[in-house]
Amino acid sequence: MTTRLYLLAAFIAALTLTACGNEQPSPQTAIVAADAHHDDHADHEEHDDHEDHEDEGEHSDHVELSRDAAAEAGIRVSRAARAPLQESLSLPAELRFDADRIAAVSPQISGRIIRLTATEGDTVTSGATLAVLSSRELADLKAEYLTATTAEELARQALDREETLFSDRITSEADLQAARAAVAAASANREGVENKLHAVGVSHGELERLSDAADGTLANVRLSAPIGGVIARRTATLGATVSADDPAAPALFTIVDDRVLWADIAVYKQSTGSVQVGSLVVLKSESGTALAEGEIATVLPAIDETSRTATARMIVENPEGRLRPGQFVTADISVGDGESRLQVPSGAIVEVEGRTSVFVPTEDGFEPSVVVPGAEVGGQTVILSGLSAGDEFVSEGAFTLKAQLEKDAFGDDHDH
Repeated sequence: MTTRLYLLAAFIAALTLTACGNEQPSPQTAIVAADAHHDDHADHEEHDDHEDHEDEGEHSDHVELSRDAAAEAGIRVSRAARAPLQESLSLPAELRFDADRIAAVSPQISGRIIRLTATEGDTVTSGATLAVLSSRELADLKAEYLTATTAEELARQALDREETLFSDRITSEADLQAARAAVAAASANREGVENKLHAVGVSHGELERLSDAADGTLANVRLSAPIGGVIARRTATLGATVSADDPAAPALFTIVDDRVLWADIAVYKQSTGSVQVGSLVVLKSESGTALAEGEIATVLPAIDETSRTATARMIVENPEGRLRPGQFVTADISVGDGESRLQVPSGAIVEVEGRTSVFVPTEDGFEPSVVVPGAEVGGQTVILSGLSAGDEFVSEGAFTLKAQLEKDAFGDDHDH
């Protein structure tokens, strides 16, 4: 309609000029003039609309905010950096006692339990007394030791006399050599009995006090803890007769040290090539809470025939006893080639007007900058383009800026 009006006005103007002057412009000239006038008017309107759009766009794509105010709002600015790309592999794992920290305590000599000093759940130190046995066999060995010690002492005294007599030329050299041989034999006999006593748990200190022992105590022997830890099991009962010659008999005490555990990780066949010694591991509970961090200490060579899985073992420090043997956890293992890539926290990436962006600082605030994201690994997203190493970007608080941007845009639309 507007175009027709312009053409009509131009035609009337042309007729007027014809009536007033000698020139007679053609209808085509009038139409061209009208089109030119129309184009100028359209260009003017388009220019105005473009300026309005630019003004609105500049306002809607920018958040004015000082650095101090941004810091108070929890907005953090970081510099983009390259880092090795690591993927995460989640596998099931079971916590176990360290086999080197388990001790089965059995009697080293047959006897009868006459006293118990520890029970299940007790924490004991290395060398602590767990029980006391009364052993007739031990009493015989101790008596034999005392006899052997006395015989050795008498042999040494006889040797001393022979050496004195030989120096005074009263006795012969043969008598002196016989005395020396007697000392050697007595000493060997005493050492033999002493070794038997050590084998059944009698210490040097106990042997030194043996001659002063009270009556009736020669038959007693202490059952000691070889390591410190917690008594996980006790089968010993007061008055029970125990044998050191029965290999099928259960241990009287089982002590475990749970300050260090093993995490045995089930590695599926397709993942065996990715899990290596030294790979970083984070153990997590069913709820996803991190329980411990470490690395793969060893990968056992055998594959279980039933489950068709290999075992990767992690050594877990457990000084406070928070982790329990038998507990099932998830092992997140860092695998991959470690290729260096430009990465940003995944929370720094937002959608602004349908475009994937990160916020970057400006002189008076922040504005979104379009980026092309890549793979996301462990809360980090690879940036393929749109950001370079060393560029500043908003690493925390991007959603706050996005919300403010949308709020400003909504306010502008509402004003219109």
